[in-house]
Amino acid sequence: MKFITKKLDFSNQTIKEMKINSKKFYNLIKKRRSVRDFKKNTFNIDIIKNAILAAGTSPNGANLQPWHFVIIKKKSIKKKIRIAAEIEEKDFYENKAPKEWLDALKPLGTDKKKLFLEDAPYLIAIFEKKFSLKNNKKVKNYYVKESVGIATGILISCLHFSGLSMLTHTPSPMKFLNQILKRPNNEKPFLILVIGKPKNNCVIPVFAEKKKLFKEITTIF
Repeated sequence: MKFITKKLDFSNQTIKEMKINSKKFYNLIKKRRSVRDFKKNTFNIDIIKNAILAAGTSPNGANLQPWHFVIIKKKSIKKKIRIAAEIEEKDFYENKAPKEWLDALKPLGTDKKKLFLEDAPYLIAIFEKKFSLKNNKKVKNYYVKESVGIATGILISCLHFSGLSMLTHTPSPMKFLNQILKRPNNEKPFLILVIGKPKNNCVIPVFAEKKKLFKEITTIF
């Protein structure tokens, strides 16, 4: 089989420019924080569309692009998602979570109430596709979780670069999303991304500011 190829369009930067740009990105992304108190003000949906297009450029297994993004802006749908998520969260906090996990969550002040799912102007439900359907036949996808995880990281980075704040929310299980959002069975919910501008009085735990040092997370050979 002969493949059509195309010359790589690559930006040749000097070493100095590369170093400056990498530091600029670090200085920007290090300000990213998960927030739970959102303004209800909406904003241009094109910002989210561009971020999803950026996510769609992510490296993935065999270029099969095993993801689907659902943008939710309707209040009625957000309310359904909050109610369903809180049922799972209630079970988590009261029955499923071991004491060690609950102790780790204490500094965050989280509980079974997830009002941010309604307060934030937008949600993105991200689905991973274990297989695709082509002409009513299953087409296996490869490195699905890795591919969707990388795409989600690019999505979060682009949204932060655009001036928005987020929260990654993962109630377990999340099968209710398939029903509410009418997604097929070959798609599995990966996470809910809550997006908006933080309230003026929004605060975060002080410990969230502390990130591990380079030497703590890196080994060089």
